[in-house]
Amino acid sequence: MAERGLEPSPAAVAALPPEVRAQLAELELELSEGDITQKGYEKKRSKLLSPYSPQTQETDSIGQKERNQTPAPTAAQTSAPSKYHRSRSGGARDERYRSDIHTEAVQAALAKHKEQKMALPMPTKRRSTFVQSPADACTPPDTSSASEDEGSLRRQAALSAALQQSLQNAESWINRSIQGSSTSSSASSTLSHGEVKGTSGSLADVFANTRIENVSAPPDVTATTSSSSSSLRPANIDLPPSGIVKGMHKGSNRSSLMDTADGVPVNSRVSTKIQQLLNTLKRPKRPPLKEFFVDDSEEIVEVPQPDPNQPKPEGRQMTPVKGEPLGVICNWPPALESALQRWGSTQAKCPCLTGLDVTGKPVYTLTYGKLWSRSLKLAYTLLNKLGTKNEPVLKPGDRVALVYPNNDPVMFMVAFYGCLLAEVIPVPIEVPLTRKDAGGQQIGFLLGSCGIALALTSEICLKGLPKTQNGEIVQFKGWPRLKWVVTDSKYLSKPPKDWQPHISPAGTEPAYIEYKTSKEGSVMGVTVSRLAMLSQCQALSQACNYSEGETVVNVLDFKKDAGLWHGMFANVMNKMHTISVPYSVMKTCPLSWVQRVHAHKAKVALVKCRDLHWAMMAHRDQRDVSLSSLRMLIVTDGANPWSVSSCDAFLSLFQSHGLKPEAICPCATSAEAMTVAIRRPGVPGAPLPGRAILSMNGLSYGVIRVNTEDKNSALTVQDVGHVMPGGMMCIVKPDGLPQLCRTDEIGEICVSSRTGGMMYFGLAGVTKNTFEVIPVTSSGSPVGDVPFIRSGLLGFVGPGSLVFVVGKMDGLLMVSGRRHNADDIVATGLAVESIKTVYRGRHTGLLAVPQTCQARPYLRTFPLSVPSVRNPLPPDLRVARVLTSFRIAVFSVSVFYDERIVVVAEQRPDASEEDSFQWMSRVLQAIDSIHQVGVYCLALVPANTLPKTPLGGIHISQTKQLFLEGSLHPCNILMCPHTCVTNLPKPRQKQPGVGPASVMVGNLVAGKRIAQAAGRDLGQIEENDLVRKHQFLAEILQWRAQATPDHVLFMLLNAKGTTVCTASCLQLHKRAERIASVLGDKGHLNAGDNVVLLYPPGIELIAAFYGCLYAGCIPVTVRPPHAQNLTATLPTVRMVVDVSKAACVLTTQTLMRLLKSREAAAAVDVKTWPAIIDTDDLPRKRLPQLYKPPTPEMLAYLDFSVSTTGMLTGVKMSHSAVNALCRAIKLQCELYSSRQIAICLDPYCGLGFALWCLCSVYSGHQSVLIPPMELENNLFLWLATVNQYKIRDTFCSYSVMELCTKGLGNQVEVLKTRGINLSCIRTCVVVAEERPRVSLQQSFSKLFKDIGLSPRAVSTTFGSRVNVAICLQGTSGPDPTTVYVDLKSLRHDRVRLVERGAPQSLLLSESGKILPGVKVVIVNPETKGPVGDSHLGEIWVNSPHTASGYYTIYDSETLQADHFNTRLSFGDAAQTLWARTGYLGFVRRTELTAATGERHDALYVVGALDETLELRGLRYHPIDIETSVSRVHRSIAECAVFTWTNLLVVVVELCGSEQEALDLVPLVTNVVLEEHYLIVGVVVVVDPGVVPINSRGEKQRMHLRDSFLADQLDPIYVAYNM
Repeated sequence: MAERGLEPSPAAVAALPPEVRAQLAELELELSEGDITQKGYEKKRSKLLSPYSPQTQETDSIGQKERNQTPAPTAAQTSAPSKYHRSRSGGARDERYRSDIHTEAVQAALAKHKEQKMALPMPTKRRSTFVQSPADACTPPDTSSASEDEGSLRRQAALSAALQQSLQNAESWINRSIQGSSTSSSASSTLSHGEVKGTSGSLADVFANTRIENVSAPPDVTATTSSSSSSLRPANIDLPPSGIVKGMHKGSNRSSLMDTADGVPVNSRVSTKIQQLLNTLKRPKRPPLKEFFVDDSEEIVEVPQPDPNQPKPEGRQMTPVKGEPLGVICNWPPALESALQRWGSTQAKCPCLTGLDVTGKPVYTLTYGKLWSRSLKLAYTLLNKLGTKNEPVLKPGDRVALVYPNNDPVMFMVAFYGCLLAEVIPVPIEVPLTRKDAGGQQIGFLLGSCGIALALTSEICLKGLPKTQNGEIVQFKGWPRLKWVVTDSKYLSKPPKDWQPHISPAGTEPAYIEYKTSKEGSVMGVTVSRLAMLSQCQALSQACNYSEGETVVNVLDFKKDAGLWHGMFANVMNKMHTISVPYSVMKTCPLSWVQRVHAHKAKVALVKCRDLHWAMMAHRDQRDVSLSSLRMLIVTDGANPWSVSSCDAFLSLFQSHGLKPEAICPCATSAEAMTVAIRRPGVPGAPLPGRAILSMNGLSYGVIRVNTEDKNSALTVQDVGHVMPGGMMCIVKPDGLPQLCRTDEIGEICVSSRTGGMMYFGLAGVTKNTFEVIPVTSSGSPVGDVPFIRSGLLGFVGPGSLVFVVGKMDGLLMVSGRRHNADDIVATGLAVESIKTVYRGRHTGLLAVPQTCQARPYLRTFPLSVPSVRNPLPPDLRVARVLTSFRIAVFSVSVFYDERIVVVAEQRPDASEEDSFQWMSRVLQAIDSIHQVGVYCLALVPANTLPKTPLGGIHISQTKQLFLEGSLHPCNILMCPHTCVTNLPKPRQKQPGVGPASVMVGNLVAGKRIAQAAGRDLGQIEENDLVRKHQFLAEILQWRAQATPDHVLFMLLNAKGTTVCTASCLQLHKRAERIASVLGDKGHLNAGDNVVLLYPPGIELIAAFYGCLYAGCIPVTVRPPHAQNLTATLPTVRMVVDVSKAACVLTTQTLMRLLKSREAAAAVDVKTWPAIIDTDDLPRKRLPQLYKPPTPEMLAYLDFSVSTTGMLTGVKMSHSAVNALCRAIKLQCELYSSRQIAICLDPYCGLGFALWCLCSVYSGHQSVLIPPMELENNLFLWLATVNQYKIRDTFCSYSVMELCTKGLGNQVEVLKTRGINLSCIRTCVVVAEERPRVSLQQSFSKLFKDIGLSPRAVSTTFGSRVNVAICLQGTSGPDPTTVYVDLKSLRHDRVRLVERGAPQSLLLSESGKILPGVKVVIVNPETKGPVGDSHLGEIWVNSPHTASGYYTIYDSETLQADHFNTRLSFGDAAQTLWARTGYLGFVRRTELTAATGERHDALYVVGALDETLELRGLRYHPIDIETSVSRVHRSIAECAVFTWTNLLVVVVELCGSEQEALDLVPLVTNVVLEEHYLIVGVVVVVDPGVVPINSRGEKQRMHLRDSFLADQLDPIYVAYNM
């Protein structure tokens, strides 16, 4: 319509006659409720406005200047302007927070963002997670994903095909194209706006113009993962390889083959989202950080510098403001009880209190006579009838609880005055509904501290309390045991005629206790004296000009605050009649209070802004109401930030019904100071008080400034009247000393009068700081000797001594030195398009009013009118449904030395993921623009799940507690730490130009020794000549077969603990001869050929190994594939076979059938296996001649292993190295033929293989072999074996130790009953290639201490790929030492010892004693120069049993020299050849004495160099971050961290319910920030068993990283922190 092209401005609408405005409002409501079509609405509206169009245009021209200053509307608003309208009913947002000016400001701020809007990565959520039945219908299906089962099958099929193609020949692995996974079972794969999905393509295209260096580092096998849908992690399965073998230098970028030119992996939705995240993080933060800092010994948190342009107070120091004198009236009673006695005796028929039924109709009227008589009966009963005469239950001064529902004011009033007459102290509390009410435990604490043992209640309420099966009232959590007394009249005793209560003049003795919940959630009891109660009645009577016989309508809670003071106290003082409208009536009949005013011609109404809003909603239900009788409409939450908008809207609607503008009287109250200020009823026709337009930016600095700049951040504030009669008020600084503020400064309002509370019951210290405040001047001198009471309200005193409230201390959020109000942020969130996303509750549902919503009156700046017809919301986000209260909580949490803002809102059940995410994104933008503060966390929870206060509001402190505990269970969450956290330590810049010589000289000057250590010298140790004369292990076995043929070397046990196989020297020798014969006859192998040994752990593997040595072949031990997981495990076997160029595979018949099965064909190409020979049935044929290598430097065997970084590395072990290794272990552990050891290790690589296969043959001791997989069937097996054979030395892995610790933790008594005793153990050695897990070792020792295990016995080993055994505790020498080091120094590659319990300390244990013949030195990995013992560096080793080099498909002399034959760049005159272990550590000289008589040098391993994370110029070790993350929530089973494009990614396994998944996101972010000063970029929540762990119990983080980037994890949730 043409007339709709230009919308009339608010000023134009205000100029219309009242009846036209009322008809327009009625029309708006009909449209919002669907009672009229859009076309009909426009037709009627244009008809209404047509007579006034010239006037409208004229008014528009007047308001043109204001409109010109308003930012242009967004495109959505312009294109579809205003034929849709926001209804007054709250369809757009809650009217309690409604302000059109603020809405326009928010929309203008969002419009600015829209032009530069960046694509934010939408969280990824599994479809099965948090399913709300209506939501699925609204969420568009993922068009790029198949179903979960189909997707996983496709992924496996594609993977198998890729592996088959890749394994055709080794050279094709580099050139093959890498196909990304096209399927995923993630639900929200739909990308947010601006997100571009990765296009499919091959790496061949990417590499078309790229040169690839042909280098020969160990191949990388990290591109694929096992099926993560399995909930159980295979215990003994090494990670599967990929079809890609990467050869590159240790320092090169391992991900280069996966990246496109811009660093984003092809075909990876995850990586695309990470790129989006990086794009969003490129925006500068406020305030900007300094570039770098000089490397110092202490990290200093960046303290934001104050803004030089920030406003500062300039006014003079304020002076206390006095209220008018409290008038002295001769007939005022000396106490409130006296007033009741007077009216009860002289005016017995006068109505005192009327209660309503659920329909809103009067059901009972309590007269003053009835109140007096029933209160007397109750007082007499309490004092005389509850106990015996000699032992009364109650005596004057005792405290009792008053437990009455909100719809029974009559019973409450009788009970309250009965307590006053009995001189016992009533403590009104809410009715407990369940054992776990929000805040219920704190109420119980208050009852206990008050010594309450008696609770008064009504019969109906008692029947409704939760009961046990026996019919008794349940014991509420935290509550003392109470005796319940029913106060209905039929249970009360009539007092004798000569009994009268003792009514003394009001004094300072306590009258009642009102409970108050603090910001932290604790409940305190504010004690009010009888004098204060009387004075409050007198002050209210004078301020409100109460007179006898007036009728008051009270919609408030009559048990506390203004509802109690006006509706229970002042009415009795002035013989008034109170109509109490309970909350339950308001839910069913929102207009009931207006009807009561009309019916009873009430003079005063006590309401909150929510009641005004509800009355407007229901206005059309009854139009013939008149409010002309009202002389005061007291808005008791006039200090609510956005309540005044409701006042204005209510006035504009009901002014035509007789409501006078001067009748609206906002007031400010607090539990401590009671009524702080109230606007007096105005004179008809007099102008209303003025309003101040303040700068929001100035308010955040605590300064009052008139807003002249940005209209978006303007705030219009209205007064709450003058100081109460007889009172005095001052404003003091909210922090520190109570110093008087300046006149243009915001501070806490303090009141001095007789009308306030006297103390917090039982809390003397807090009482002194609140109720006994003496303000001081700027010079520190006290203002006077009169104490003031802190009200908890923030504000200032304006012109004319008018009081303005701008906030509340409990709602104050102090972020980076600036003050923000929680209610402001609520209002800004509401001004964003929330109606499709945020749940507000139905009109008949519970009302949700945040506890913080009692702090500030704001007003719109345009004249009073119906809600503005200008609608800033886009049309697609408007609905006509009538919704009410908005459920939202805003609070702050302390994270990393500052407060961080958290917003929690309830999500509508039918909101889609896309809608929710878009709303959250816009809320962040709006708050950032309007308030210049970032939101740390924004969470959406399912509807009606937030904890509620008794009247239906959100329990803020309980919500905060659930958030911090990880029990909130959000369904959507958005973390923005990059925006908020601006006080991180400055990034470190390594100083260039400092060479190794300078470092060494500096250490010498500082008196620090060079960090080096060595084991015993082998040249000085005498040994059995019979062993020393043999240079080869095969010769030693032959010698033992001749010398001690029947000596048993090996015993293999099964899960039952019985011996299934043994091998004596002669049996092993003969078995090896037969295998060697088969290799020659069937395999036609030559000396030097490689043979893969594919056997389960057992003696067969040992025999095959020595058979290869006899035949001159090179054995390669490989873990057999898992029959139930061939797709994941068989490719690893195939890769080792191909990389080692094996000519033959030795295995069992069972495994041979498995390798050629149809299932295996689905994983690898079974037709191209080399010759496979089974050794189950061997011919009895002797080898004519055993092979003897020409030199000891010849290759003995190949040791292949998948490292923790996912690299498949094979190292060459020569015969001389094998001999030296066995000799060193024998000397260290004192192994001889008479000894017996137990081994529970995997026998396929490293030291585990050496102990299983080599050492017994060399030393002659007996090895009891326990396959670790057998422990899964019998957890007692290992410990029972040690006890049975009285083993003194045993070896295990961390996975075995963890299995026993977790599985047998509660079965120690069972072990005792079985007679298991571990006192025989001398050494229990954990074989590992990692930092010792001290906590696991201590748990194991502590757990089994009761069955004889000595804590000194448990130790660890250390080895690496280049040298499998560097440290081993052994039987002699000092015990392992432990130290506490400073984590902050460790990140700077420094070692600083601290005391136990020091903050940021890390406990490290020595990694065993250095083996004989081994030397170690700590070296700077960059300069290759030696470092001092106070520095962290790479461990370099020199020993005769170091491996010869890498065995790869490429030959690279450079890499061999760098890792196995490298020299120090400075300080080594001997030019020793060292091998680089790739592990960081340090050496400390201890006070202990070594076997040589010298002081012992301890080696501490910190972590693998390849796994360290370089972030912010510092070096982090993943295990430290993972340890912190693992302990934040009970449902985290395992976690792993890695980095990707400078983002820290944390993967956590969730062992609990999937609804807990999103709880982990803020907890993980918080703990990493607090303890490691790092911001987590991505949090991935996955199922148990997804984090890959190899057979040694080590996490393969790089493998996990590649699986994540390839979108193969099937995560429960992926959160991208902004």
